Amino acid sequence: MERRWKVLIAVSVAVFMVSLDLFIVNIAFPAIKEDFAGSSNASLSWILTSYAIVFSALLIPSGRLADRIGRRRVFLTGLAVFLIGSALCGAAPSVETLIAARVVQAIGAAMLLPTSLALLIPEFPPAQRAAAIGIWAAVGGVAAAFGPPVGGLLVQASWRWVFFVNIPIGLVVGRYAMTILHESRDERPEPLPDWVGVGLLIASVAVLSLGLVKAPEWGWLDARTLGALTGSAVGLVWFWQRCATQRYPVVDLSMLKVRSFAMANVSSLLFSVAFAAMLLSSILFLTGVWHYSITRAGFALAPGPALAATFAGLGGRWANRVGQRYLIALGGVLFAVAMAWRFTFTATPEYVTRFLPGMILSGIGVGLVLPSVASAATASLPPERFATGSAVVNMARQLGFVLGVSVLVAVFGNPAPQDVLNRFDDVWTFMVIAPLLAAGAGLGIGRVAQNRPAARPAPAVSDGPLAEVA
Repeated sequence: MERRWKVLIAVSVAVFMVSLDLFIVNIAFPAIKEDFAGSSNASLSWILTSYAIVFSALLIPSGRLADRIGRRRVFLTGLAVFLIGSALCGAAPSVETLIAARVVQAIGAAMLLPTSLALLIPEFPPAQRAAAIGIWAAVGGVAAAFGPPVGGLLVQASWRWVFFVNIPIGLVVGRYAMTILHESRDERPEPLPDWVGVGLLIASVAVLSLGLVKAPEWGWLDARTLGALTGSAVGLVWFWQRCATQRYPVVDLSMLKVRSFAMANVSSLLFSVAFAAMLLSSILFLTGVWHYSITRAGFALAPGPALAATFAGLGGRWANRVGQRYLIALGGVLFAVAMAWRFTFTATPEYVTRFLPGMILSGIGVGLVLPSVASAATASLPPERFATGSAVVNMARQLGFVLGVSVLVAVFGNPAPQDVLNRFDDVWTFMVIAPLLAAGAGLGIGRVAQNRPAARPAPAVSDGPLAEVA
């Protein structure tokens, strides 16, 4: 096997493991809630959102750190931190300590994933990079979809195994990576980005999530809810202002002047909102309304991953020939149709005639959208900005995950038993609108021009092959 394919395997397995942890916890929700008596959906949602918030905010800083001290070094260090966080999660004695351990995991993931693409891209000639990036990006989507069935099996032993399972896999990946990966760094590395901006992003998104998930309990017009939402808005505006004025911002706003890049970010965020809400709501519906066991619920979702994997591979190959915008639009519409089909669900379990058709369509949609968004964003930028550009796209994706879970919890609330189905109708409505908006943003990408000049002359930016994420 050629070395480049060995590198692809090494970084892809790491991406799969880290991406899996974004979603595998969904299936463990009922078991965690039972183990930690008295926990609400709102408090448990932080197990997901704390990971995604920290992960998204540290992507670019971690990538630039790797530019300075070595991408292989940061990759391996991030893997070690992630495994330590996994062990802490599995041993957590409370929801609060579990959330804290998830933050440790996120720090490791943010170090590991940005370097994976940086280590991969130089191994492939330009003609093969789109396919390699497509495979790399698709791995994250497939891992996210595989979370529920894999988690369903692991929870049979204990929910703690959804975290402990990372340890043997990570040790094998680490040993393999140490032998196959070569060290590289930027000869003129850019300084680390604005840390005030990083803190603002984390705080603003966390406060927004807090306001959304607590609104059903506090009341939408309660001073605490309004204060959280207002504070988040102020923080995000301040973050944007710092990005516009700092020499080394968290997000280089000049890249957003590239239309295809800007619209790919919008599409990534909106589709991720729907995707995250779909996975968690599916578990809540199957276990809470149809009373499936956790394992049965996990396997009920399994057809989606198989189709997502198949169509992600096809989408990566079709992107340049068909056009990323058309694949994103088609995938978003298929996903929306799948969510609209859920309005036919009743309290009576009807898996084959009701649930399965929607899983088939949504799996195809996921497979078409995820690699196409990543390809559209990176293809429109010059090679020296592949990493930073793709990191921004994946930051948008993680923020979409946070919003998807938070809005789901806010819309679903704490319904009385007789109102549960009506609340799910509200959830389905939200999950139809988001992917349609993502499809529209995808069409707005337009024709992708390969390797455009940099949006601005940049002094040795960390845009070197470096800061990507699945």
